[in-house]
Amino acid sequence: MTVKVRFAPSPTGRIHAGNVRAAIQNWLFAQKHQGVFVLRIDDTDLERSTKENEDLIETDLKWLGLEWGERYNQSKRFDIYQKCADALKADDRLYACYETADELDRRRKVQLSRGLPPVYDRAALNLTDAEKAAFEAEGRKPHWRFKLDGKRVVWEDLVRGHCEVDTTSMSDPVLIREDGAFLYTLPSVVDDIDMKITHVIRGEDHVANTGTQLEIFEALSAFFGGSPLPVFAHMPLLVGADGEGLSKRLGSMSISQMREDGLEPLAITSHLAKIGTSDALEAAPSLMALVEGQDFDKMGRAPARYDFDDLMRLNAQVLQNMPYTEAKPRLEALNADLGELFWDTVKMNLHKFAEVTDWAQIIGGDITPKIEDAAFAAKALELLPAEYGRDSWSVWSGAIKEATGAKGKALFMPLRQALTGMDHGPDMGALSFLIGRDKIAKRLQG
Repeated sequence: MTVKVRFAPSPTGRIHAGNVRAAIQNWLFAQKHQGVFVLRIDDTDLERSTKENEDLIETDLKWLGLEWGERYNQSKRFDIYQKCADALKADDRLYACYETADELDRRRKVQLSRGLPPVYDRAALNLTDAEKAAFEAEGRKPHWRFKLDGKRVVWEDLVRGHCEVDTTSMSDPVLIREDGAFLYTLPSVVDDIDMKITHVIRGEDHVANTGTQLEIFEALSAFFGGSPLPVFAHMPLLVGADGEGLSKRLGSMSISQMREDGLEPLAITSHLAKIGTSDALEAAPSLMALVEGQDFDKMGRAPARYDFDDLMRLNAQVLQNMPYTEAKPRLEALNADLGELFWDTVKMNLHKFAEVTDWAQIIGGDITPKIEDAAFAAKALELLPAEYGRDSWSVWSGAIKEATGAKGKALFMPLRQALTGMDHGPDMGALSFLIGRDKIAKRLQG
């Protein structure tokens, strides 16, 4: 059996960290098992879905390295959904309901006031043809509910283990709205069967849905000539660093915004692949390293903490681990390629790649030196070696120490401030060599 998984985003907005965590786990699982990753655009909401958002989803996934093997648009598959709906109607599993939203709301309130669960009472099943015709004459159009078997639906979840959902405590789900539009559930099940999806990997907020969907899977099995049920994996949801639900800002932080803000794709994938697992939260050397480490047995049941500070720490790690050969084209694009020594010197102080231009300016351009002790700077200039080589820093700073008596921070901070205009930064030995003697001399003079 070929492993086949799917990511089914809706193009009604940008995809964010919560969406992409599911996409990453699906992609990693497919790669690990030499399977197929399907991109299935859930654009059944024709009014809210846009081509712009659809294109942006593709751009975001490609930028993250999550290439797909098959791609579909649900909006082009309405015919098969209708055929499946007709089959369910013929089997008396899909039935017409004429209640308005206000009527349903009043019923729910009555049930709650009596201490009863607000479950749909299936009153529509008792409607006569004459009553249906009367509703139609009023101008009402039916919505269509799937008739649940009312049983304990059982499955073995790759994350949660043994799971049971009692559908007797659930309302028959609406699969088709009054306007004829298909809601999420039916197209999702139909596509999973028709596309031969073997594993459904998603958030645990879908656990109750799974009970409903498994009944629909079984009801449609004969239509597709018999089809095995998919295996499910329901991941714990993301929470903020404080353990509370994600704030609106974090929860909706889009991948495109992260890209625009200069974050590294490998930092994002490493972060979202590892939070909530027993793996150390460190930047992976590559996507394939994440593939090798993917294992649902490592995933805990507790909510996964999404801490933006952790993401930024991983972003810095990705840059620190980046070899010059990989960085070179990006340095050239920023007009900041000052060679391998430059990259190896400054990358340990970068939080985002674009910050490299600041260090290129410090080394190759003009700065405003920071000199608080002119006498100290004059003595440093006096002792500056005539030839400044790769190892001159230790010799020069040693001579300044002996001449002035300054040591530690009192010695090195004034030199760093004069040469770079900064209070912190990379190793001054390599940095001063890159700056060069002429610029060192000019900066010591202010």
